[in-house]
Amino acid sequence: MISRTPSWFPNTEAGSRMQLRLFCFPYAGGGASVFGNWKRKFPPEIKVCPVQLPGRESRALESPLSSLPDIVQSLVSEMTPFLHSPFAFFGHSMGALIAFETARQLYLEHRVLPVHFFASGKAAPHHASTRKILHRLPDDQFKKELRLIKGTPEEILENDELMQIVMPRLRSDFAVCETYVYHPQEPLSCPITVFGGTQDHDVSLDSLHAWQEHTSSDFKLQLFEGNHFFLHEQETGIIDSMIHVLSTPKKPAVFR
Repeated sequence: MISRTPSWFPNTEAGSRMQLRLFCFPYAGGGASVFGNWKRKFPPEIKVCPVQLPGRESRALESPLSSLPDIVQSLVSEMTPFLHSPFAFFGHSMGALIAFETARQLYLEHRVLPVHFFASGKAAPHHASTRKILHRLPDDQFKKELRLIKGTPEEILENDELMQIVMPRLRSDFAVCETYVYHPQEPLSCPITVFGGTQDHDVSLDSLHAWQEHTSSDFKLQLFEGNHFFLHEQETGIIDSMIHVLSTPKKPAVFR
């Protein structure tokens, strides 16, 4: 029996069978289309399941969420029908933070974890952010900061009508990260692989290494050429690395 497809996971059937599901969490401002190429680049036994947050793309008419606990609460509820088969998490930047707290909440509620956790372009959750608070800035200053981050295309920044649509979503996403409060818990028992950009000046090497404190299993850090958005420039290398890791046979997710 095939259940309904939750809007959080476009074109993903909870009743379908495969060796592994890979849930992919986008960065601030991004939607499921960030991982549009991934579905055809992974082998068929790994089902790529991009996460679609409210307020973007197919969910553009919904209000974006500006609180990480609210996002996690909804995600865990919607993800429950998918937990009958093994799954892994990948998140870039804000997506890594959402994936991390979702994994912790899944374990608290269901005693199940990803078989592997991939964090990309994000400092370990317990590392205090040294960045400025952006989500409350006036529009003109907020736009200047977006330009410095280099994550928003210039043609969008120069289009006032588009910015009126995009800016609330971006503000909400920055609020998610900037209001996040880390609470210590036991480390995850699944392996963690971390990807970082060699020219990512917002995420230090020490803060990437610090992810090791969040697993009692294996840990690996891999660096790629590029800035904070090396995810796009190095897409093939990142995917190849993940395929290598995920192709090793895994035990099914088990409820305890």
